[in-house]
Amino acid sequence: MHMEPQHPTAAVLVCEVVVMEILSWVPAKPLTRLKLVCKSWNSIISDPHFVKLHLHRSPKNNILLFTRTKPLTLDEEKKWGLVFSSVESFSQNPSSTLDAQENRYSLHVQDWVVGSCNGLVCVAHILDHPNNDICDIWLRLLNPLTGFISENSPCLRVNMHNAFGFGYDESSDSYKVLVIIWDSSGTVTTQVYSFGGSSWKRINSFPAFPFSSEDNGHFIGGTLNWLALRNPHGADYDWDAVTLDMLMLVSFDLKSDTSKQIPLPKGIDEIPGEEPTLGVWGNSLYLLHDYKNTHFIAWQMKEFGDENSWTQLLKISFQHLGVERLFPGFIFENGNVFMLRGKHRFEEVFYDRRDNSVKHVKILSNTRYLNAFDYVESLVQPC
Repeated sequence: MHMEPQHPTAAVLVCEVVVMEILSWVPAKPLTRLKLVCKSWNSIISDPHFVKLHLHRSPKNNILLFTRTKPLTLDEEKKWGLVFSSVESFSQNPSSTLDAQENRYSLHVQDWVVGSCNGLVCVAHILDHPNNDICDIWLRLLNPLTGFISENSPCLRVNMHNAFGFGYDESSDSYKVLVIIWDSSGTVTTQVYSFGGSSWKRINSFPAFPFSSEDNGHFIGGTLNWLALRNPHGADYDWDAVTLDMLMLVSFDLKSDTSKQIPLPKGIDEIPGEEPTLGVWGNSLYLLHDYKNTHFIAWQMKEFGDENSWTQLLKISFQHLGVERLFPGFIFENGNVFMLRGKHRFEEVFYDRRDNSVKHVKILSNTRYLNAFDYVESLVQPC
């Protein structure tokens, strides 16, 4: 059978499709170097459609550790540090991981990490005016892998009692940050900013206020989620006075800019001894809390938004964990590894439910603050 020779242009297109398919499985860090191979590869790797395809295929196997350490000299300015590490490396030797220089990104002491999404880190620069109880806030996006830094958002002047959330709105292909503000009258309002825009959008009502400014919103399914209290007093409240009917889970939809309440698991029949914690891994929402100061409990919402999908994932005694007191922490590895804070300030407890193992690790005392975010290396650079 006689076959017509393939047109040169068609051959080139087929070749580019094959190259794109192969490159889409390469980790993000090597891709930043492969862009230098030739103009064709640079064009492929820089294409927004390729960036989205690569992000979709990238495994979430890293965490983002947010720390502040003491300065090395008296003249050195204190800085926050972003440290990137696998859960395994951190649990094996946390102090060395936090002190490592090769996977560190420095921030100013007035910067605050709001969240991480699709390889982007949202950072708030906060200037306090303590005399009148207000602060000025500017926000920007970083991609620590590519070096991308967005322009600052317009300045937002708000009451110092506030909380943040950061996520991605797929419907508009935009990244948004939410600031929840409590004022002295007890009113809770929100301001939303879409990066690349020129102004903030005010939303006049929000049903509750998160526990504290350190509780960043948890992003899942196009929503930001907080554990919050009805009738709050900002960050000043007595947990011992909190009742179960005051505790609620609030979800904010980034597409519609509306909020709603999600019922807590039906099995929670009394207020925990310590403040509970939310966590997200994959497509599941987790609720972590203690029970009667004797057990640690983890709930999983297997289908986000379906209150009937709450399932008690585990209940394990403090005795087995080797602690007398426990503060819920973070969750990793597809809901299998839990990082908890023990009785001592610089002790972390890792529990792996796959083999029921417990590991106690010490964090050096120069680590003033430690927070963790899901993180994936990506090539994302929004306009």
